[in-house]
Amino acid sequence: MKSNSIKIFFIFLFTIKMSAQSSHVLWYSQPAEFFEESLVLGNGKMGATVFGGANSDKIYLNDITLWSGEPVNANMNPEAYKNIPAIREALQNENYKLAEELNKKVQGKNSESFSPLGTLEINNEEKGKAVNYRRELDLSNAISKVSYEMAGIKYTREYFVSAPDQIMIIKLTSDQKGALNFNINLKSLLKSNVEVRNNMLVMTGSAPIHENAGYAVLPKYLDIKDRGTRFTTLIQIKKTDGKITNSRESLILKDATEAIIYVSVATSFNGFDKNPATEGVEDVAIALQNLNKAFSKPFDKVKEFHIADYQKFYNRVTLDLGKTTAPDLPTDERLLRYSEGKEDKNLEILYFNYGRYLLISSSRTLGVPANLQGIWNPHLNPPWSSNYTMNINLEENYWLAENTNLSEMHLPLLSFIKNLSVTGKTSAKTFYGVNKGWSASHNSDIWAMTNPVGQFGKEDPMWACWNTAGAWLSTHIWEHYVFSQDKKYLKNEGYPIMKGASQFFLEWMVTDKNGNLITSPSTSPENQYLTPDGFVGATMYGGTADLAMIRECFDKTIKASEVLNSDAEFRTKLETALSKMYPYQIGKKGNLQEWYFDWEDKDPRHRHQSQLFGLFPGDHITPLKTPDLAEASRKTLEIKGDETTGWSKGWRINLWARLWDGNRAYKMYRELLRYVDPDGKKTEKPRRGGGTYPNLMDAHPPFQIDGNFGGAAAVAEMLVQSDENEIRLLPALPDAWETGSVKGICARGGFEIAMEWQNKTLKKVIIFSKTGGTTILISGDKKQTITLKKGEQSEINW
Repeated sequence: MKSNSIKIFFIFLFTIKMSAQSSHVLWYSQPAEFFEESLVLGNGKMGATVFGGANSDKIYLNDITLWSGEPVNANMNPEAYKNIPAIREALQNENYKLAEELNKKVQGKNSESFSPLGTLEINNEEKGKAVNYRRELDLSNAISKVSYEMAGIKYTREYFVSAPDQIMIIKLTSDQKGALNFNINLKSLLKSNVEVRNNMLVMTGSAPIHENAGYAVLPKYLDIKDRGTRFTTLIQIKKTDGKITNSRESLILKDATEAIIYVSVATSFNGFDKNPATEGVEDVAIALQNLNKAFSKPFDKVKEFHIADYQKFYNRVTLDLGKTTAPDLPTDERLLRYSEGKEDKNLEILYFNYGRYLLISSSRTLGVPANLQGIWNPHLNPPWSSNYTMNINLEENYWLAENTNLSEMHLPLLSFIKNLSVTGKTSAKTFYGVNKGWSASHNSDIWAMTNPVGQFGKEDPMWACWNTAGAWLSTHIWEHYVFSQDKKYLKNEGYPIMKGASQFFLEWMVTDKNGNLITSPSTSPENQYLTPDGFVGATMYGGTADLAMIRECFDKTIKASEVLNSDAEFRTKLETALSKMYPYQIGKKGNLQEWYFDWEDKDPRHRHQSQLFGLFPGDHITPLKTPDLAEASRKTLEIKGDETTGWSKGWRINLWARLWDGNRAYKMYRELLRYVDPDGKKTEKPRRGGGTYPNLMDAHPPFQIDGNFGGAAAVAEMLVQSDENEIRLLPALPDAWETGSVKGICARGGFEIAMEWQNKTLKKVIIFSKTGGTTILISGDKKQTITLKKGEQSEINW
């Protein structure tokens, strides 16, 4: 009797486990038809987009280093700076129309594009109707699976992209002997050649060498012999039984029971300053070496190493938001149900976990950070060139790196900033006449391009002429230091780059008629003002966004110099400049002014909120330190409203979190997870606009990964906020998350937090110090000072 009860109890437990919706697994009951339904895999260099079709499977392949172009000629417009005095004079005379026209003369080339590598197809000989179909992506081990039955035979596929072995693996099995019959082929939208050599499918090709000016769709890329980045894809099959044959461009496997497909990719990219055609690495040799090494190992070992490598990052953070009554449904149906306002706490966790998964999968290549599409782009002419847009998007990709315990994933961005500081020295001199430091502008690419864009005068200054990226990016260096406490990095690499960014702005700024330091010319990212006499423009002076970013840049550079106890003279210059900068202005509507004057916006609900930089991601505006400015920031957000999409919504959620308004942040988090139909899908009542596609990728639209990253970062920001001296616990906890726990969230000062809360009240905290130090823990009205040695932790029942 007793053993029966135990048996029933375990069956009950198993049933609960099976029926509860997962916070780690995306799953679907049909193959993907569109990109926005596919499941993505990556090892930080190679990306794979899996459709999971039964009769025919399609996988888009990417390599993060495959871009159009070659090293940038930073000296492309050597006399552009000569226009600056005339622009400043026009602005001094309040002639904004003339300033706008003259500003176009301070433009260079547009960025290069991230290129699609190719498409792998697996075509089954058996054609029929698949039943009991399931497709999934398990975020806990970065493995995708497909299973289905056809003609009474069960087929399964397992896919992963390994970082340790730099290989993609697809394992196919059937539950009846000899039932696997398929062929594999490869194709590319780029110039390429496909052939079979020694039972190996080989595709070689090259990316174009020029930017796709104006983002117009070209019928064909310009090819120039012996220029551009080369690429190689190699595919080989390991079988247990059956027979491998081939045609000229396909590998064929017949009568097999189990087969493992190995996919190896490589490019000739050898750094931002090396010509990939003449100074590139040997892509064929690298692809072959990776293939041979992985092929010689047992499948189970390659899989084991992949999982162990991935989980050492992913498993650092766990989040629980309490009981949920949501049913277990396929992810697309869950998203639809959630969009109707229903509760699904585990979907909210799944989205957070997915953001961390995407960063681990797309950001592990030094000097080549995750781009607008992360690492997953199928288009020859991707949206916005799939480039590095540095007036928000690139930076937002990395907001979750440090606080969600993925500091290593920040390194590709930090090393890219170092590259920008090299080309940026030339841009500073030739475009702005500034002889010290470095500058960076609106767009960049793998070649660390730093010039203002616009095709040499053809584009609108409202986006093309912005030049404050160096200030924003340099704050990421301080973030990395203050979370990691890596003083060696700060001294040897970080501080010189921060100093260079500050030097540029010290020399670039001028004084207004009242003696305040301002920027001139200035633009506020992608926004336009409306003057009292009706002129609509972008070029002006003393833009709030510029000054907010420069304030933050100077403040963090001062702090870095204090930590290193060096460069006191330069520190004093920065402190003096900070004290003279044109102060924030609160407008007649109670808002934080975006423009030097209290002008109207052309679009009052504009998607950018750059003037609020000091609130987030900066930290010099807070409800406690600067209550007036925090209140003006709140008013600005209220005027702009909540109706925005993608990265903009991700940013606004973080801004509301910093204002300690958890319920407003949560409302917008729910809106970020609004179901959106795939772009190409035709339905009777299409669900379009901003939100989340069926595969949980961000719908800006089209797909941009920054919304995923910004949304995930905001969850952490709602739970923990910190600065160099204190850690605020549950500062923006929404009512919907009244009970829960989190483990592994990081705080500035080198601390790691685990905590539990009930009825919106903190119950228990465990704080761990990676490097040793003192901080003040704050939750509600309670404060507690904690001092820990390196590797020590303290448990507090709050």
